[in-house]
Amino acid sequence: MSKHQLKKQFYLLSLGCSKNTVDSESMATLLNRAGFNGATVPEEAAVLIVNTCGFIQSARDESINALRELAAAKRPDQLLVAAGCMSQRYGPALAQEVPGLDGVIGTRRWMDIVPFVRQLRRRKYPEPLYHLPDEATTVGRDERNVLRVAVQGASAYLKISDGCRRPCAFCAIPQIKGTLVSRPVERILAEAQQLQEAGVQEIIIISQDSTDYGHDLGLKNGLSALLNELVAAVPEVPWFRIMYAYPGYVTDALIETMARHPQVLPYLDIPLQHGHRETLKRMRRPANVEWVYQTIEKLRAAMPDMAIRTTFIVGYPGETDEEFEGLKQFVRDLRFDRVGVFTYSFEASTPSATVSWQVPEEVKEARRDELMAVQQQISLEKNQAQVGRTLPVLVEGYGDGLSVGRSYRDAPEIDGLVIIPGELPVGELVPVRIDGAMAYDLTGYPAGISPEQAGLPPFNVVMR
Repeated sequence: MSKHQLKKQFYLLSLGCSKNTVDSESMATLLNRAGFNGATVPEEAAVLIVNTCGFIQSARDESINALRELAAAKRPDQLLVAAGCMSQRYGPALAQEVPGLDGVIGTRRWMDIVPFVRQLRRRKYPEPLYHLPDEATTVGRDERNVLRVAVQGASAYLKISDGCRRPCAFCAIPQIKGTLVSRPVERILAEAQQLQEAGVQEIIIISQDSTDYGHDLGLKNGLSALLNELVAAVPEVPWFRIMYAYPGYVTDALIETMARHPQVLPYLDIPLQHGHRETLKRMRRPANVEWVYQTIEKLRAAMPDMAIRTTFIVGYPGETDEEFEGLKQFVRDLRFDRVGVFTYSFEASTPSATVSWQVPEEVKEARRDELMAVQQQISLEKNQAQVGRTLPVLVEGYGDGLSVGRSYRDAPEIDGLVIIPGELPVGELVPVRIDGAMAYDLTGYPAGISPEQAGLPPFNVVMR
């Protein structure tokens, strides 16, 4: 590769959540439009970019390690840029952690990546260059006409807003992203139509808080209204999946909209974070536990096949044995389909850091394992209930004589899989007869083919 060609190559490593992946794809699009080309390995690029995650300590460690690894191998003609959440949150301190870092650009003006890279190339001094404006209200309204999507196979993440106005005591996202800024409806619809034209089978709606969409635009029940417009605008996309609903904001209107439109999957991710009122109060989260019971009952009544995913934090400062037992009972009562359990991560700049009673690490770990053991049995029973059903499965790949895909109950990367014998068409929805269940995954064979034809024994629930 010539020096001229090398100068127009960039390598972009995206860490963290799907929302970060969308930002990475948007930055890559802007770089491509400016004449840069993406490289698959750092050695072939002149510009190295790491879109960091700064949400919890383990994510920060991963980001620092990735930056240090690139910095250690960086040639004199290469530029290393830290982007994303950790950059926005820590700014100049990040450069102290990573000697050799050339530039730091945050989350609030990711759309300035091209002029930022060009400015880096013109710089005369070795100190890192920073682009970390405090103002976040331009996010979503100055996107330089770039898609806010990340396509992964036949699925695509579509970001409908950025930022968050919630006061959660453990979370630094409002400090990183700023307050809620909803994207214009017409932009979202246009992007969904482009995804439909590209043959996408699943659109996953994401933001920090999807149920808050439109609040800053003066919309009431903004997510419900958006869904109504989306299903009308893109009738050929069979699956819409909603992620990150905030407790207390899953309204009757949203439930009715989900139940009325077959395209909107009976799946909802509601990060509840805890199930005991006193813990939730200290978290500065909605503490009306009765609302959760009532709303989940409404969801299941309106959509009997409803799959509900949630996440919990154990070991939050001040969490007593009684509060943890209350959380376990909460999980037993509500029988969620999918649960993620995380130990509390100390965040120095958040209100939770000021609570004097921090739970010991060994107690956090034990509580996580205990709660996951409770949920694992529930997940197994939920999966066993699928045996004998025929479910549409979005096929994502195959190898060694098996295909893997996801049912409506499974979001990419965080939920389970359906394992099917044979090599099925990737990117298509295939009806699959479920014949086996594990704690997290299902097995089955294409509908219309007997188990014997598929080389399988008759229906058999696998206990594992």
